[in-house]
Amino acid sequence: MGEADRSPRVANREEEGDSAQRVEQASGRAELSSYELVNHWFDVACDRLELRDDIRAVLRSSYREVQVQIPAKLADGRIHVFSGFRVQHNGARGPYKGGVRYHPEVDLDEVRALAMLMSWKTAIAGIPFGGAKGGINVPARDLSPDELEKITRSFIDKIEKVLGPTRDIPAPDVNTNAQVMAWMMDEYGKLHGYSPAIVTGKPISLGGSQGREAATGRGCVYAFQEAAKRLGLEPEQTRVVVQGFGNVGSWAARIMAQLGCSVVGVIDADGALRAERGIDVEALARHLRDGGRLPEFDGDGVEAVSSEEALALDCDVLIPAALGGAIHQGNADGLSCKLIIEGANAPTTPAADDILADKGVTIIPDVLANAGGVVVSYFEWVQNLQHFSWDEDEVNQKLARIMRRAYQQVAERAEADTVSMRVAAYELGIERVMDAARTRGYLQA
Repeated sequence: MGEADRSPRVANREEEGDSAQRVEQASGRAELSSYELVNHWFDVACDRLELRDDIRAVLRSSYREVQVQIPAKLADGRIHVFSGFRVQHNGARGPYKGGVRYHPEVDLDEVRALAMLMSWKTAIAGIPFGGAKGGINVPARDLSPDELEKITRSFIDKIEKVLGPTRDIPAPDVNTNAQVMAWMMDEYGKLHGYSPAIVTGKPISLGGSQGREAATGRGCVYAFQEAAKRLGLEPEQTRVVVQGFGNVGSWAARIMAQLGCSVVGVIDADGALRAERGIDVEALARHLRDGGRLPEFDGDGVEAVSSEEALALDCDVLIPAALGGAIHQGNADGLSCKLIIEGANAPTTPAADDILADKGVTIIPDVLANAGGVVVSYFEWVQNLQHFSWDEDEVNQKLARIMRRAYQQVAERAEADTVSMRVAAYELGIERVMDAARTRGYLQA
């Protein structure tokens, strides 16, 4: 086939693949940072949109980056010094919005990347927020609740001047939860008065929204339902593997099972399980809540396997819901699925994305698939500002409407432009942020 005979889809994919090979090394998993991953897709979309370098520089860079020192005396009697970060990427479309993660590997580049993702994600979902992210490089799983509270309150004390219900609203992320948000709200309130809208993902008793805990996983399932129509997948005949069984992965697995899907593999940091006839994910979630480890779960027909083996199980749907970079050049070719729903942020490297496209795997990208969390955070924020609350059915109906609309808009763009859903989503998000920035006069044409 000559150069002139190539379809636009093939030509675009080859361009993306060439770029991916420059980013990722030829063998095994390359040490790609989240920032490199996000910038790769940003550049691919900007090339297609033919944006000037100066416009790209404004859209790529963060409006504000804050790094603070958090010294804390821990149970070992020593003072440990942690670093806290808050990056406000772009606020053209509304207040900055993004989670706060507690993890030893958190650094400024990762937070920058996730803040940028939030800018595109909120724009794709069509909710009036900008993008931000925060984090502390703390080993949260090794600390007591008292130690985590002390660190959380210290962090808020140091960054409160850049936060506010109409300025920047944090939320839960990796290793943070409703209790951590309650501490943040309380500490901010000591300085500014009662301010429930300062954070989302709070306990219901403090103004949290019904449905917020399950929102990200539920949003993944709404995306699945839309994709299933196009791929001809019937839930009762759909086999699912979930990588990561924290908040996002466990809810996605449980709601998929409620639809009739069979969850045949589950992976977390401690190990992996498989079951040909499906795992009782409700029982597994109870087992983990009670302090058990995933490989110790004793279910009907369930056996412990390696994480690599579970990831490669024959399935229809794979939901990576752990940390970034989990699907890479070293393992992408071994995956046996038709559809990937990215519950985690940046779980697929660029070279892996290209390998999976060659295999005919459809990928619902993170900026679309896991937007359910920020959508219901938006609902919580609106309820707090109005001092009003909605019941869970209303929240879920509103979430379904927004997720389905966003999916359809991205899918239509992908089909019209003969590009992947990831590139189409980035194009939509970047265009919407750019339009808002230009209209406000912040970004000169």
